[in-house]
Amino acid sequence: MYRTIRSFFDQKGYTEVDTPILSPTLIPEATIENFSSRFENPFLPSTELYLVPSPEIFMKQLIAEGMGSIYQITHCFRNSEQLGHIHNPEFSMLEYYTVGFDEQDSITLTEQLFSSLLPEKGCEDLRPPFDRITVQEAMRIHTGIDLEKHQKQASLANEARRLGLSIPDEPESWEETFNRIFLTFVEPNLSKERPLVLEKYPRQIECLAKPEGNYRRRWELYVRGVEVANCYDELRDQKVIERYYTEEYARLVGKRSESGSVIPDIDPSLAEKFASMPPCSGVAIGLDRLQMLLMGKTNLEGVILFPLSGMLTSGNKRN
Repeated sequence: MYRTIRSFFDQKGYTEVDTPILSPTLIPEATIENFSSRFENPFLPSTELYLVPSPEIFMKQLIAEGMGSIYQITHCFRNSEQLGHIHNPEFSMLEYYTVGFDEQDSITLTEQLFSSLLPEKGCEDLRPPFDRITVQEAMRIHTGIDLEKHQKQASLANEARRLGLSIPDEPESWEETFNRIFLTFVEPNLSKERPLVLEKYPRQIECLAKPEGNYRRRWELYVRGVEVANCYDELRDQKVIERYYTEEYARLVGKRSESGSVIPDIDPSLAEKFASMPPCSGVAIGLDRLQMLLMGKTNLEGVILFPLSGMLTSGNKRN
């Protein structure tokens, strides 16, 4: 699979890059917990370092420096996530950025990538073209909620209660209420007949994707009901990116200071670099999950050779 991926992007003129998995700063993401380590040196101050949850922080700097369209296969790390049939805290990721593309162009490119990975026969439920549906349409179909009419948290919370969900007395964000509804009623019921692009995510879900009206130019790809890819039309407005850094870091500190979780350092000066990128679109694909689907499996066991769940019970052994 890796050889095919590299051949696909090499033939299209992309440059393969190899960026660090240890970083002194991270992009603040309140919904992602991080692993930390420490650099020790007898001649230098001790420094906390973080295992990257995505190579985005480095790849966007390369785009800004004029490297052009790039791709990378790397390992990423996310803490405090469940160990399960489609989760492992260390995982393989393919990330690619295409200069001059928007998120719609990236759908077409990803369809071409999938076609290159599939055998001539079989795997029909993995084969492009991808089906497409907006988040608004999916919410209406599976919950009866019109997001356009429920842009305030209190209004959306009332809809959640109508569906039988318990909403805490303490105020939560619009995004948290949305996620309760989405994960309970929408995601489990998305079509599994063929790959499905879920696009136009609500603007209230903060990320570095370009906003457009009440939505963001972002999509996620589901295959056999499993989320395997995430894509942005990359945000390039310096003031908006700086505000994102400030607000998301405040959310991150608020959530983690109580639990004692890792609070990574951030570098707000990166907003200027990200704003200097040419128009581009970035896609991240979880390769362990994609390999699992290509192998016709429903579990990462046998795909990841040494899953953490196995090592925790039997040491550094496969079983």
